[in-house]
Amino acid sequence: MDLLIVIFPVFFIFAVGYAGQKLIGFDIRTISTAALYLMSPFLSFRTFYTNPLTMDYFYIILFSVILSIVLFFIVWILSFAMKATRSERSAMILGAVFMNSGNYGAPVVLFALGAIGFDYAVIMMVFQSLLMNSFGIFFASIGGQERANWKDALQRVAKMPLIYAAAFGIALNLMHVSIPSLFMDGISLVADASIPTVMLVLGMQLATIVRKKVTYRYVTAVAILRMFISPIVATAILFFMPVNDTLRNVMIIQASMPAAANTTMFALQFGTEPDLVSFTTLITTLLSIVTIPVILFFIGI
Repeated sequence: MDLLIVIFPVFFIFAVGYAGQKLIGFDIRTISTAALYLMSPFLSFRTFYTNPLTMDYFYIILFSVILSIVLFFIVWILSFAMKATRSERSAMILGAVFMNSGNYGAPVVLFALGAIGFDYAVIMMVFQSLLMNSFGIFFASIGGQERANWKDALQRVAKMPLIYAAAFGIALNLMHVSIPSLFMDGISLVADASIPTVMLVLGMQLATIVRKKVTYRYVTAVAILRMFISPIVATAILFFMPVNDTLRNVMIIQASMPAAANTTMFALQFGTEPDLVSFTTLITTLLSIVTIPVILFFIGI
């Protein structure tokens, strides 16, 4: 029953977004852009401004990098064994390496572990966004019909307001600048609106994914890597990291998330097997209905 209490609100909001998109048909891109550029930066700023800078930041970054590298090499080896094309290999990388830490992982952590865990999740979300909008774009481009280079990827990173908001929050934190409560109340209102908004967006995005003809063995391979191998690898990495129990649980939960919805946009932009990437996102999200409660049970929630 406790696991149901954690999961139900998350999928309820996803379902509202899904139903709204099916019945009304919103402009998802506009809502998603508003969440990314207007709301999420306030959440990022508040998190980095109000939390003391500790070694936890270093461990979050180190964990994210190691997990991504290990998953990348597993996908690379597996794709060669499966004789995947360059485009299929890039699509597999997008689905297996980059998890939905923002509009899925962060809400689950909030409901499961509370405000302290949520702050950790937001920090990880910001860094995962950085990885996805640099390396994710690069791998999407080298496997797609439209080519991009590191300059294109870095230009996209430079446009991410989350990064600047986080840097500004860290700077004010280090300088011990006190922001009047009048302003912080306004910041908090926008910050609190960001999570339900991005959850609605995910539900809307899932409503637009159409089941098309794809190579199911690649979908199966990525789903196994994303939903089963990733949390196992995460647990192994954390065995060697001196982090507290809350942070350890946050990292395992985040590593257990389905494929990031943004990878579908990258695949569409560069022509990198978009049907394969979108269907992988759908399948892993559906699988998470079963796997996330198992993970929460495993970590003692």
